Amino acid sequence: MANIVLFNDGTHRNILLEDMDGGGFAVQSNQHVIVHGDSGMILDPGGHKIYGKVLAETFAVLGRAKLRHIFLSHQDPDIVAAINGWLMTTDADAHVSSLWVRFVPHFGLDRLVADRLKAIPDEGTIFDLGGAKLYALPAHFLHSEGNFQLYDPTSKILYSGDLGASLGQDYREVTDFDAHLRYMEGFHRRYMCSRVVMRAWANMVRGLDIEIIAPQHGALFRGKEMVKKFIDWCADLECGVDLITPTFRVPSA
Repeated sequence: MANIVLFNDGTHRNILLEDMDGGGFAVQSNQHVIVHGDSGMILDPGGHKIYGKVLAETFAVLGRAKLRHIFLSHQDPDIVAAINGWLMTTDADAHVSSLWVRFVPHFGLDRLVADRLKAIPDEGTIFDLGGAKLYALPAHFLHSEGNFQLYDPTSKILYSGDLGASLGQDYREVTDFDAHLRYMEGFHRRYMCSRVVMRAWANMVRGLDIEIIAPQHGALFRGKEMVKKFIDWCADLECGVDLITPTFRVPSA
């Protein structure tokens, strides 16, 4: 197990915590930590199975910095299930869509920390991480009704959540986009809502300076050319309600 440094200019660091899930039955997931000066943020820290390992590794990465924010892109258990442990063992605030603030407590949120679960409004927000700005971008229905991505203009990394997720490949970075499609196409056609929403997202992020797109599952996209290929692919993908049969039927015996 080794952490992957995606960016480090001496003040600002972006670290991927690698292989926290250790394989097995659960879906693979990526945990990311951003540190700026004396302040840190963890993104989508995960469930109970990996909580201890991710917590220990996060503290090691932080060093003398303090965890200030926990960013929850949406409500799925592979993102948020261990949130009570994070809030009980740190002083950080957790941030999730306003749609999910009253659902997350069903994962076992203690009353002592409930006031540190903060709502992100539908239009998004800007975090101040020790003087560095981080942008929570609306990405609703990609795939969750209340879904956000995080853009870090210092490192030029877009943390895209489930958008861009791939399953089954054995590499950390995409080098051949066309060959990579087989690991993500099926997932996106089923889990993403529609081409209308995909195009709205593409139109938003094309105006950003992005060097890396880092999904919550699977391999990341590095470099302007690869980033553009991914955005263009999303903008033209039929998915979700574009594909579903409009008539539901009771299953036959």
